Amino acid sequence: MKKDHILYIAAAAATAIGGIMHIIMSTNSLPNNLNNGILFLVGGIAQVFWVIPMIRRWGTIWYSIGIGGTAVFIALWVITRIPDNPITGRGGPVSQNAIIVETAQIAFLAIVIAILACEKRKKL
Repeated sequence: MKKDHILYIAAAAATAIGGIMHIIMSTNSLPNNLNNGILFLVGGIAQVFWVIPMIRRWGTIWYSIGIGGTAVFIALWVITRIPDNPITGRGGPVSQNAIIVETAQIAFLAIVIAILACEKRKKL
């Protein structure tokens, strides 16, 4: 296995972890908060899907879209933790599941940025 394959597999694993956790969290949210449940379910499915572009190396456009979507998810989480935020009006708690999800998502961002840097260097 080539060394650069490890980055793609690590990115796929990170987004899969975040996606699976979001799907699990959606099952807890759907009965109580439909909007959160749908957000977690749709976002989780998208993150699990994103394993395919990473493993199959679909290219920089796909990687960039993955970075953008993940960055939006992270931003939503950060904003909703701030007291008196514009989305929920109150700061939410930081759960163990949230820490796992955010760690996986930040790892995905870092790994994909490294992949993009490596691909750019190869083209030079």
